[in-house]
Amino acid sequence: MSDIPSLGQQPATTNLQFLKLGGSLITDKTRPHSPRLDLIAHLAGEIAVARQHNISLQLVLGHGSGSFGHVPALRYGTRQGVKTREEWQGFVDVWQEAVALNHLVVDALGEAGLPAIALPPLASVTARDGRVETWDLSPLRASLQSGLLPVVFGDVVFDRLRGGTILSTEDLFDYLARQLCPRRILFAGLEPGVWADFPTCSRLVEVITPSNLPEIAPVIGASVATDVTGGMISKVQQSLRLVRDISGLEVCIFSGEIPGSLERALLGESIGTLIRM
Repeated sequence: MSDIPSLGQQPATTNLQFLKLGGSLITDKTRPHSPRLDLIAHLAGEIAVARQHNISLQLVLGHGSGSFGHVPALRYGTRQGVKTREEWQGFVDVWQEAVALNHLVVDALGEAGLPAIALPPLASVTARDGRVETWDLSPLRASLQSGLLPVVFGDVVFDRLRGGTILSTEDLFDYLARQLCPRRILFAGLEPGVWADFPTCSRLVEVITPSNLPEIAPVIGASVATDVTGGMISKVQQSLRLVRDISGLEVCIFSGEIPGSLERALLGESIGTLIRM
């Protein structure tokens, strides 16, 4: 659970959305260093179409590392901390993998005609014990004001207590959301939403709120074993804290593999599982 205190209800920014392209969606996590280039290009195309249909849409895009950064991160235990010479080499290896995938994503966005610009967290974020402590958001704010598409991603960062660590896209969005107050946060992954009957996986939870979380939490928790990056339950809990603190915020978890789903979500349709107050 996060130890960030509630800041009280902050109003959401009407035209601003956050979108995460999950690492399991844009790479084949069963094989190291294996991007799904055709799918990345298709997703970039859907983002471009959505922006054409809604020219006032402001978007912050994030993506996971999937089969790129995951392998060296596990080998060196980078998220837990970086102290030794070998661990610092692992820090560099994770960074190289994360940046390599980011280049592929930004290139695909550019090919789709999108004014994407990468803002690597390593260059601007400092953490304390695995959490964002400081982040100069001036370049990101300027990117949005200029009509550009800022792209962040799960990355290594320097940590005042751990030496170094890894911050996931969810970690970054959690901090950014409290600063920028988006209207929607979209998580595009492989799964079509949160399953109500895991592991049968035949019925989705349509809406999650603070009031119905206790009855579905045991089912969500059971799915954690299938997700080595932290599991669905942590994503749901983090999202509930955000919708509590940002008035009007909605979080949508859906499959980016289904053609047209990303475009529909960006244009305001509720698909998959919706998390709200």
